[in-house]
Amino acid sequence: MIVPSDEEYKKAKLVKQGKQKMNPDFIGLAGWINSTFDVSVLNIFYDLNANAYRPSLSIVFEYHSDELKFSDGFLGDYDSEKQKIIADKFAELVSGQIRKPSFFETPNSTSDFKYNTENLFVIFTSFEPVARDEANSLISESEVIELQRNLKLNDLWKIYRQFAGTTFFFYTDKQIDKYSKDGTKELLSEKYFDLLNRYNEFGYFNKETFSIKLDSKENFDKNYESSWFYLFKVIKQHIPHRKTAAFCKLQMPFKGGARCI
Repeated sequence: MIVPSDEEYKKAKLVKQGKQKMNPDFIGLAGWINSTFDVSVLNIFYDLNANAYRPSLSIVFEYHSDELKFSDGFLGDYDSEKQKIIADKFAELVSGQIRKPSFFETPNSTSDFKYNTENLFVIFTSFEPVARDEANSLISESEVIELQRNLKLNDLWKIYRQFAGTTFFFYTDKQIDKYSKDGTKELLSEKYFDLLNRYNEFGYFNKETFSIKLDSKENFDKNYESSWFYLFKVIKQHIPHRKTAAFCKLQMPFKGGARCI
């Protein structure tokens, strides 16, 4: 899942809210993954036509820290060994499940098995980062403008939000230095958290650890050519590498398997 509009995210959110349950076919696999790797699986998706190469199985962890246990570093590829372990376990658990044919099918027109597990591609993703993005995006622009007006800081140029992060732009670098040392940054973090907390449905933002960032229009003009697009590209490089079946580009063969880039 990449953004809150993704179907995987919407379905995982319903599970998290208790409005929907995980597909019963995958509950056994989720429990096995949880106990084997000490993680928390929120939902699982199977897609027969995720890409042109092979069916996929998306394991949606609740927390990003759990997802990282299945990757080679913060921005790395999937752990191919764990992919294989989980693919093999899934094949074992669903091996006896027979698909119910549709009314229009002739006998043996398609496989009798409910899930095709041959050359299965396992994807690891997490719910928490996207939920944090969504919470921040739900704050209306009018609320942000009102906050800036109520702060009564003449040196404050703009409040900029991107994904789960928020940056308070002052006019000059000297102002950043001043406000980062005199307690203003902590005050701004507290004020913004109070606004953000209205949409913090799952409690993924914590007041004790939450902090906004400070930047300047001087830096924005000088190093980003006054372009929000350039700034966005830099910010994007520092967020978790989120992957879905639809965005996975398979390169085969690659160390006996495939990778998502």
